[in-house]
Amino acid sequence: MTDTAQKETQDTKGNLPTHVAKTRIGYSKKATYDQIGVAWQNEDGSFYIKLYGTQVVSNFSLYCINQL
Repeated sequence: MTDTAQKETQDTKGNLPTHVAKTRIGYSKKATYDQIGVAWQNEDGSFYIKLYGTQVVSNFSLYCINQL
């Protein structure tokens, strides 16, 4: 395997999302959460967020995948 191919394989494996984006539907104990996307934390602490579909969401929360 060439160095370039090996690096691409490693990058693909290491590019899993670090967080999930969810929105709350409802209130109180009857509230449910729908997953609406995923996010990756960048080296500088910022996030790259990819939402599914074309919905318009006014608020959402990010949850670390390791804590789920």
